[in-house]
Amino acid sequence: MLKYRNYTDSELTKLFIAGDEVAFAEVYDRFFSVLYVHALNRIRSKEEAKDIVQDLFVSLWNKRQAADLSNLSNYLFTAVRNRIINLISHKNVESRYLMGLPKNLILQECLTDHRLRERQLAEIITREVAHLPSKMREVFEMSRSLNLSHREISQQLGITEQSVRSHVKNALKILRSRLGMIFYLF
Repeated sequence: MLKYRNYTDSELTKLFIAGDEVAFAEVYDRFFSVLYVHALNRIRSKEEAKDIVQDLFVSLWNKRQAADLSNLSNYLFTAVRNRIINLISHKNVESRYLMGLPKNLILQECLTDHRLRERQLAEIITREVAHLPSKMREVFEMSRSLNLSHREISQQLGITEQSVRSHVKNALKILRSRLGMIFYLF
């Protein structure tokens, strides 16, 4: 290993590209500390700086034959810079996601609460409609549930349109009086 210390960066590069692990270990020893300090100055996290440099060397070994290593020092510093940029970008995306998460949860909670109240109100209205007199209830349900016109209801039930209007009007009046307070609660 001592003889490798005298080699230039380009000589070591040629050796480790050929698969010489000792030459790669020398490159690691030469550059790890400098790259670590460089990363640490940028991101201020010892663990993340160490991870960036470690990942860089793993990637360098795995891609040693494909990478353009004509200037090893430039390659390593550029790779560290790019990894820092990727880390910061990832943190920004993660931060935006986490900041938006409470809003989404609150919105979902509001929607769930709204649906629950809507269902409860529909049950109350259905119960109150069931308490209407039978003919009035039948006319009201045909008008509101089946969306039939007054003329269609009068033809189906054999009563006048005026009777249909009266039944619907009276049903609404009764429901308003019974449900008036509930609408303030909902």
